[in-house]
Amino acid sequence: MESARMIEGLLREHGQTYADEAGITLRDKPAPLYQLLVLTVLCSIRIRAETATAAARELFAAGLRTPQAMVESTWQQRVDALGRAHYVRYDESTATALGDGARLVLDRFDGDLRKLRETAAGDTDELRELLQEVPRIGPVGADIFCREAQEVWPELRPFFDERSLATAADLGLPHTPTGLAHHVPPKDLARLAAALVRVSLARVRR
Repeated sequence: MESARMIEGLLREHGQTYADEAGITLRDKPAPLYQLLVLTVLCSIRIRAETATAAARELFAAGLRTPQAMVESTWQQRVDALGRAHYVRYDESTATALGDGARLVLDRFDGDLRKLRETAAGDTDELRELLQEVPRIGPVGADIFCREAQEVWPELRPFFDERSLATAADLGLPHTPTGLAHHVPPKDLARLAAALVRVSLARVRR
């Protein structure tokens, strides 16, 4: 009962997914899935999550919402969008990574990450490996993508990365994916994972 109350509070106070914060209406469609990939790239360096989501919003506001649009943009346009979000120090290398990543998505998956999903064939480890072929995305980035994508890709559920499970343990909550999944409906798993990450990051800043 105590766990249920705590999880309810976590969802209420911290349960916004990072995709939602970045202005992405996540669906199993090419454009929003690519936008989640962009957000993942932006989150895959040591930078505040709020800065990464702000940078994603600036890129999308500039019309860079599909891999084709990203490839057709200039490097300077990408740098400028990142700069407006104060995504500093990494703006130039990230602008390059975004262009190269968009080209990979077009060449390998015809611009549609549902084909990446099909290639993985329900194997989460394989999906994570495929994601790491995208420039800048490593194991942590792959976890970020899966954590958020479980909202629309049910075969990933329940997905909680190491940070979210460690926070759950610190809070006295069940600290396995299955244990946490017992306390929320499937549609709220991504929100709970995000809430645990937000609590963890807030603690680091204290």
